[in-house]
Amino acid sequence: MIVRHPLEITQIVLIGLAIATLLASRNLPSGPFGDAVVLGLAALKGRRILLDFLGLRAAPAIWRGLVLTWVLSVAAFAWIASAIAVPT
Repeated sequence: MIVRHPLEITQIVLIGLAIATLLASRNLPSGPFGDAVVLGLAALKGRRILLDFLGLRAAPAIWRGLVLTWVLSVAAFAWIASAIAVPT
């Protein structure tokens, strides 16, 4: 049985999320729902990177909560900006 390092597992998950993001951006209709799915996948990738590659998984819960709030705030701001964008 192959024992994988936790960062290898995270890397595999990130590759899967990247592929899911590409598929969602190509196959979902453009609009608020499609944007929300793509930005949600991007937020998941950002959270995995911050927790595992920057070592926040071992940080106190308050820091993990603050970082998760920041990631979700950036994604929400991007979604709101895309939802109210004026088409040209």
